[in-house]
Amino acid sequence: MSTLDWIVLFGTLITIVSYGVYKTYGPKDMESYLKGDKDMNWWTIGLSIMATQASAITFLSTPGQAFEDGMRFIQFYFGLPIAMIILSVTFIPIYYRLKVYTAYEFLESRFDLKTRMLAALLFLVQRGLAAGITIYAPAIILSTLLGWNLTWTNILIGCLVIAYTVSGGTKAVSITQKHQMGVMMGGMILAGGLVIYMLPIGFMDALHVAGKMEKLNVINFDFDLSDRYNFWSGITGALFLFLSYFGTDQSQVQRYLTGKSLKESRMGLIMNGFLKVPMQFIILFIGVMVFVFYQFYQPPIVFNQVQTEKLLNTPYQADYNTLENHFSINFQQKNADIMSMLGAIERGDDQQADDYRLKIKQTNQEQEHIRNEVKNLIKQNEPLAETRDTDYVFMRFVMDYLPPGIIGLLFAVIFSAAMSSTASELNALASTSTVDIYKRSVRKNESSIHYMRSSKLFTALWGLFAILFATYVSLFENLIQAVNLLGSLFYGTILGMFLVGFYMKWVGGNAVFIAAVITEIIILLIHWFNGGEVFGISIDIGFLWYNAIGCLLVMILSSIFQILGLEIFKK
Repeated sequence: MSTLDWIVLFGTLITIVSYGVYKTYGPKDMESYLKGDKDMNWWTIGLSIMATQASAITFLSTPGQAFEDGMRFIQFYFGLPIAMIILSVTFIPIYYRLKVYTAYEFLESRFDLKTRMLAALLFLVQRGLAAGITIYAPAIILSTLLGWNLTWTNILIGCLVIAYTVSGGTKAVSITQKHQMGVMMGGMILAGGLVIYMLPIGFMDALHVAGKMEKLNVINFDFDLSDRYNFWSGITGALFLFLSYFGTDQSQVQRYLTGKSLKESRMGLIMNGFLKVPMQFIILFIGVMVFVFYQFYQPPIVFNQVQTEKLLNTPYQADYNTLENHFSINFQQKNADIMSMLGAIERGDDQQADDYRLKIKQTNQEQEHIRNEVKNLIKQNEPLAETRDTDYVFMRFVMDYLPPGIIGLLFAVIFSAAMSSTASELNALASTSTVDIYKRSVRKNESSIHYMRSSKLFTALWGLFAILFATYVSLFENLIQAVNLLGSLFYGTILGMFLVGFYMKWVGGNAVFIAAVITEIIILLIHWFNGGEVFGISIDIGFLWYNAIGCLLVMILSSIFQILGLEIFKK
């Protein structure tokens, strides 16, 4: 990167962190540290909620997801507006009436202490691991692209977050997220405008290319449990995920508990529900435009070019050079066919356009075969090498084609996104550790200042844990899928506990506790055997369905246990 890029990158990060510390330094007690004095307006809440969910993974992985798989990932968010409306009507009023610090306090008031502790521990496990992934995800990409040491990149991101989160608590998180969100969306929209401007064809022709190459596949109404992303999984499985994430995950609940009033918190959630889908659409569409761009400008065979550079001066160099030559010939043929297809479309010759589309599809398959051959060489040269490269697509484009200054801004986007989501997670982990465990069961009668200090200590400790986990975690198939999968393993069970508490007044604490434990074991077993067979029965379930299965299992099992009337299941 140029000197200007470094100035833009670190200038942006230092300004945001310094502003957050300056505006929120020195909270006086636990109330101000964990609830931010309850003076946030609705649009700050809405931006904070969006920034918490929009981690660096969103901006790194989503364009790559669209590059590889088209727009269909947008269906994952179809249930979001519905979830926000349900939460605004049901969950938030209860939290406000009980004046809770964490969502899990409700479970003790409704059931008992062990149910509260179970939900809190499930959250701490899930969100503690997720915090490590939200640091690791950008660190592995940025360290590769910038040539930095991965461990030191993890430490840099983690320490920046710990600095202002420990200092100012919840208010610092919300105020910094407001500015981070502006940097993130401003940078992405600018990048999207530039990629469209740099295309050698018009915008309508670009849409024709994307459509014919099956990248504008926004909606699929086919019902298929094994399909991760379709309309039905979006408004059912993902709906349960969003209800649990925004309604019971403390990293989100804490964002809207800072509102001036119930109305402000509701409006913040609704704002998120109706702006998040367009935001994801824009990011996915940018990925599709990057795909179109690379139909006219030859892409690298593998977008993580560090891996291909390692093949140089090895016994595999000659094979790699041969494959690279075949890839170039293949690209030139495909480019010529695309131009011919556009000509046929302009003439209105649908038959010829479709013939060229089939030729392009076959050439794409040949290109993918060449890519896999190169990845095999990489694996032969270095068996532990990481060859999945979709998360590198967008930033590789940024580094290769965007002008100085803009590159630094886009790297600032990734760092800001990593910091915003990680800060919310550490803040929520500290709140749950302090309120649900330390204050409730360890030191029950200390001063508010004591609990504020313990919250700061827990924030730092969870930050160190996240950095440590980030140092040892390995890449998943796709980073954004990794986070959603991790949540899906736990969120259904937690949501089921809350829904029983809200709507099934006749079910007692023992019944829901045992149902939740059994359900969580079942979900983990389903995931363990997913893609295989159990007792001759094939299991092939998209992970979004774990949320619905887990939630419904808790509700059904707790009902059965309560109806049995055994002494152990009575409250």
